[in-house]
Amino acid sequence: MTERHVLITGGAGYIGSILTAELLRRNYRVSVLDSLLFGGESILPFLSHPNFHFAKADVTEPRAVRNSIRKDWQKPDVVVHLAGIVGFPACQAVGRQVAWKYNVEATKTVHGQASDLGAERFVFASSYSNYGLSPDGKPVTEETPLNPQSLYAETKIAAEEYLLSQKDPSCAPLLFRFATLYGISPRTRFDLIVNQFVLEAFTKRELIIYQRGYSRSFVHIRDAVRGIIMGLEAEREKIRGQVFNLGMENGNYSKNDIVNFILKRMPETVVEYKDLTFGGDMRDITVSFEKIRRVLGFETTLTVDDGVREILFALKSGLIRNPTDDHYRNAQFIVQ
Repeated sequence: MTERHVLITGGAGYIGSILTAELLRRNYRVSVLDSLLFGGESILPFLSHPNFHFAKADVTEPRAVRNSIRKDWQKPDVVVHLAGIVGFPACQAVGRQVAWKYNVEATKTVHGQASDLGAERFVFASSYSNYGLSPDGKPVTEETPLNPQSLYAETKIAAEEYLLSQKDPSCAPLLFRFATLYGISPRTRFDLIVNQFVLEAFTKRELIIYQRGYSRSFVHIRDAVRGIIMGLEAEREKIRGQVFNLGMENGNYSKNDIVNFILKRMPETVVEYKDLTFGGDMRDITVSFEKIRRVLGFETTLTVDDGVREILFALKSGLIRNPTDDHYRNAQFIVQ
């Protein structure tokens, strides 16, 4: 029997590099399409793997997916679309036109190629930032009206609306709205709240916190990848046209809670709180994950405390030598 073939756009990135490793471990064929904006060291270990193929390409190119497939392999059964301008600071930095090109137009282009190639499902990485502020203070569900507070969320919502409007019965769209990710990856990011707080506390022995009482939802990168795989292995009719919040209720925390996890391991850290109003990502929400638990049976295996310990170990032991390097950030502007 031929191995199932998964094509991942952005496969050298924070999520994609772990997803690639996990799929290869499960005997999938994996094609990675990536422009290598942040380098390709994260996928170097896979180059000699017989089930791995890499193509350098930009997802905005009209034939990027089609041209990235090995001629002696079958067409991809699944396309996982991770590539894009990720996070509101990165979108602010490049501006509306570029953000729209990479996050909305490229999604349409990649989906069109996936459909033409006969892919049976299209997995899209979206964000719980689409909800913005909870209208009534209750946990937001997949049915909650979307209320974007940033350009990033606007692009994700537009891409979602496009995918959910497509009527191709053979290529089933599956949308994951990820909670805020944390944890170590072959291409670790230090512009995410938990990872950033640990880095600041470790290197500066201080934390400056904005939006002090705001609540967010968090999920470990490895649990997020497990959720993606559960979605691409689930019965197709179960996931066709479905949107899932990806995370777990025990990952809903305020910024103060995250600070306390860090103080537990680095009690000498000085914490300073500042008031700041800025045009950007003003999320203050709690998220419900009942649907993904009920439909896919998803449960998380790692906690924020696990993540703090893991990141701190990587920094202390020198596994990540230059953590403040631009390579570990999607954008320079980060508000804590």
